[in-house]
Amino acid sequence: MGAAAVKHTVEDIWALPEGERAELIDGMWYDMASPSGRHQWIVMEVAAEFRDYIRKKGGKCKVFPAPFAVYLNDDNRTYLEPDISVLCDMSKYTEDGIYGAPDLVVEVVSPSSRKKDYGLKQFKYRNAGVKEYWIIDPEEETLNVYWFAGEPAFADEYAFDEKVPSHLYPGLELCLKDIMDALQA
Repeated sequence: MGAAAVKHTVEDIWALPEGERAELIDGMWYDMASPSGRHQWIVMEVAAEFRDYIRKKGGKCKVFPAPFAVYLNDDNRTYLEPDISVLCDMSKYTEDGIYGAPDLVVEVVSPSSRKKDYGLKQFKYRNAGVKEYWIIDPEEETLNVYWFAGEPAFADEYAFDEKVPSHLYPGLELCLKDIMDALQA
């Protein structure tokens, strides 16, 4: 019989040397690569679009870009740093992070995170109670929107040149081509 896989806890995350980042899903460790400039641009611009829309509408939700901790489950074995978390139930907020499911999560795919973002994280976010999950894929120039709050749950895929609506925020539409064009200007 082989040795059992080591199960990690959030204490292992907290013990990381400064500058190192990792995520923890059900006790399994996932190193995080440093994001590219394009990745950070997308995160910053999309987070600003959500923040500005919420403010304009007088909403109470808050937008948290990475790195900001999300303790998704009621345990010490799942710790995530979504690229963008939108939280409406501020009772889940502490200075240390969000304890429970954010209302909306956005992940920007990088080569090292592709399988995890489309598979494992999608499953974890849905089961934890995230209402809306966006996966922005700069390589494929697509944005997948998953709506988990209604029955039936559904997913839509958009090209970067299409207007992408949020189901959580009716009236909010983003066009990623505009965001990417601004990076080149």
